[in-house]
Amino acid sequence: MRQKRSTPKIMQRAGELRKEPTPTEARLWSRLRNHQLHGTGFRRQHAIGQYVVDFCAPKKKLVIEVDGSQHIDLEESDAQRTEYLATQGYKVLRFWNNEVMNDIEGVIQAIDFELEE
Repeated sequence: MRQKRSTPKIMQRAGELRKEPTPTEARLWSRLRNHQLHGTGFRRQHAIGQYVVDFCAPKKKLVIEVDGSQHIDLEESDAQRTEYLATQGYKVLRFWNNEVMNDIEGVIQAIDFELEE
């Protein structure tokens, strides 16, 4: 029997988050959706274990997180989250909101570079 990637409660929370993306998440999603980068499929608000990640390319084992100013105070919990995701085989790329809003091309290039490896 296949192992579930998360709990029903976390999966429900992911669905709720998909309904109300932040402007930054919506901007990045417009560039990731529909296999636009190397034909890679991304999911948004994807549940993995006890976490809901902003974007995930499951077949490439790549997670993309978009962090706002609240993450300045969450450095330790973000590190634990990244460590857990690494144990599950995922590589995590983190971008600040202002990077996505002010330099979307640079963000896309960084993601594109990761997908080429």
